[in-house]
Amino acid sequence: MKRTYTCLALTTMFAAMGFAQKTFDISVTNNSKAERSNAPVVLQLGEYGNNIKSALVTMDGKEIPCQLDDIDGNGTFDELCFLTDMPGKTTKKFSIQLSDNGKPRQYTPQVYVEMMLSNKKIKEANKQNLYISQLTVENGVNAYWMIHHHGAAFESDLVAYRIYFDHRQTVDVYGKYRKGLELKETQFYPDAKQKEQGYGDDVLWVGQTFGVGALRGWDGKQPTMLTDVEHRSQRIVTRGPLRTIVEVKDQGWTPQPGQEPIDMTTYYTLYAGHRDCSVDIKFNRNAGEYRFATGLINVKNSTEHSDKKGLRGCWGTDWPVSAKDSVGHKRETVGLGICIPPEYIVSEEPANKDNYGFVLNTPTDKLHYDIVFCSDNETFGMHNDKDWYKFLDEWKKELRQPLVIKTVNK
Repeated sequence: MKRTYTCLALTTMFAAMGFAQKTFDISVTNNSKAERSNAPVVLQLGEYGNNIKSALVTMDGKEIPCQLDDIDGNGTFDELCFLTDMPGKTTKKFSIQLSDNGKPRQYTPQVYVEMMLSNKKIKEANKQNLYISQLTVENGVNAYWMIHHHGAAFESDLVAYRIYFDHRQTVDVYGKYRKGLELKETQFYPDAKQKEQGYGDDVLWVGQTFGVGALRGWDGKQPTMLTDVEHRSQRIVTRGPLRTIVEVKDQGWTPQPGQEPIDMTTYYTLYAGHRDCSVDIKFNRNAGEYRFATGLINVKNSTEHSDKKGLRGCWGTDWPVSAKDSVGHKRETVGLGICIPPEYIVSEEPANKDNYGFVLNTPTDKLHYDIVFCSDNETFGMHNDKDWYKFLDEWKKELRQPLVIKTVNK
């Protein structure tokens, strides 16, 4: 998987098996003039064997919170990540210690993710208790109403997202007033008392649109839903403390009649201190024969921003729910954004009543882009389209100039 901000080329430093503890140093360089806050550093652990049990990251002798992740669920840690603040044009040195014993260190959670079945015996929408880690359904089974808040939901202290568990697989958003983790308390549906206390809420009505960056098929004229899928799954890959990853899997998807089915696995990764979410898609074979579509919902009365090179955003105001459910809600103003590498773009489609869309293609078995949003409710964010579009421009520069990570010693 491609990881935002990460560029790592490490040579093999020791035998894959038989070590008790290995320590090495890496340098992390920010070649940009702009400061990076909570910049992720991700190390692929394949170079270091399949028996890593714990890790320690330090800088100048001070412990830095880190996270070990088993991405593919085979019982072996695949990646080590940590976060760092990087002033412009600076280099930092970190010491990495890997061990084949012990357990991952525990740190204060800075992200949160949940997935649960709807408990019909509990009426309150924010007191559900049937927590699960994954679910797979067969073709024709609509899990949208089986799952509380309709799919996995995850958050940083700035924002929260959810992914619909149905043929739309829409990415929906939850805006906050203040920084902090709150989905465990609100479960995406704050009650009246929580709203009075300043908790956030659903701030976007998505309907049949892309929402914020849902991937769909393309029939040559319009997007198509992920309807013809043999098995559909959602899985919580990792719960933190520094990042959460949610996997969405579509096995045996036939994008268009007559095409060969293809398997698609999508990873949504959200880091602590971030409002943007990376979208990494892996197919079970080369996907060059297919066309895909993604983009942003055309929020009512929104203005649009595009650099015609993969960055697109909007700023607008609308009801966050359908008309019949609008009681107790107010109109919400949001800024949305998507950034797609130019090599995947077939066309940037003209805006229509539903979406600001793109048609995509990949010459390989991978596809990557990034999504982001803000809510005008935030006490810490942007509050007009001018500031939002400035943020988007800087965000793209950051995505396109990742940190440089090198081995210092062996």
